Amino acid sequence: MELKIQQRIALGTFFLVSGLSFATWASRIPTIKTFFDLNDAELGTVLLAMPVSSLIGLPISGWLVSKFDSRKPLLASFTLFNISLIFIGFVKSTFFLIVGISLFSFFMRILNISMNTQSIILQREFKKRIVGSFHGLWSVGGLIGVAFSTIMVKLNVHISTHLLIVSIFSILLTFTAYFFVIKNDKSPTGNKLIFGKPDTFILYLGLIIFLAAICEGGMFDWSGVYFKEVIKEEVFTYGYLSFMACMAFSRFFSDKLITKIGSQKTYIFSAIVITTGILTAILFPFFWAALIGFCLVGFGTAAIFPMTFALAGTSKKYSPGMAISIISTYGILGMFIGPPLIGYLSHAFGLKNAFLIFAVIGILIIPISRQFFKSQKTNKK
Repeated sequence: MELKIQQRIALGTFFLVSGLSFATWASRIPTIKTFFDLNDAELGTVLLAMPVSSLIGLPISGWLVSKFDSRKPLLASFTLFNISLIFIGFVKSTFFLIVGISLFSFFMRILNISMNTQSIILQREFKKRIVGSFHGLWSVGGLIGVAFSTIMVKLNVHISTHLLIVSIFSILLTFTAYFFVIKNDKSPTGNKLIFGKPDTFILYLGLIIFLAAICEGGMFDWSGVYFKEVIKEEVFTYGYLSFMACMAFSRFFSDKLITKIGSQKTYIFSAIVITTGILTAILFPFFWAALIGFCLVGFGTAAIFPMTFALAGTSKKYSPGMAISIISTYGILGMFIGPPLIGYLSHAFGLKNAFLIFAVIGILIIPISRQFFKSQKTNKK
């Protein structure tokens, strides 16, 4: 088998199982909410641990991609990421829950930078776009994770057993894949963070990621709660499952869509679909309508992250790893604001009304993406 194909399969394995692990956590948030008897605002506060700890990991992840190739941090962070997931399943107090969530998010930060750096480097070996397919595999892993979580919930399997099974499986699988991922991909230049006037190229891409992260992160953390408390569905994972299924399916076609209509039109299309999906779920809070609405949101968000990371990898100022690390920080800020904001808005106005913020944010992607492409045309003149 050709080397680049082996590398693609190996890296795809990391994306797949990281999606599996993350979805396992996200799909059991309603279980954690019930176990610790948290109201929406309290849950929002607990979830703040994720973006805060991820921000702490910013200088460390930046240092790692400049000091080493991405392969070593990839394996180390993935292993610790899953050990943290096991820890979350066994905690008995809110304090240790926050500790577990913080470690989980901290190592996920390093893992995401390492995986996406590898994907940008590997893209150079292929003529066709492949970055979207990696994110598609992440979503497939998430879909498998939600489906397995649904089975665990229906069988009333304890969360500690559930998280332990997923983590051990994921670690064993990636230890095998590690030997085939790209080696020696450290960039000789662009590895230092430059302070001063913001680079408009990175700034606009970062703002797009920021908005997408609020939508995507909010759906990860609150879709299950929405189906449980607004739709009154006992098997609350159905909403998350529809969101992840459409996101996974769409990401395998996102590369072709971008090639056909271009990145600028894809951003506009994605924003409209996100807003339409959210409004459908809000205006018609019934099982099938909400299911279709969440599916549309998954379809709309699918292309944004892989497309933006691919654009960041073309930066003339920074190496791919550093560029991705910087714009990922905007994503973390989106994660910082999104889930807790929904919690506070829900506590004040109800969860259904709180979801309106996703519709507004979806539309905001259009003017910011247009400004990005306008600035690129100006710089070329």
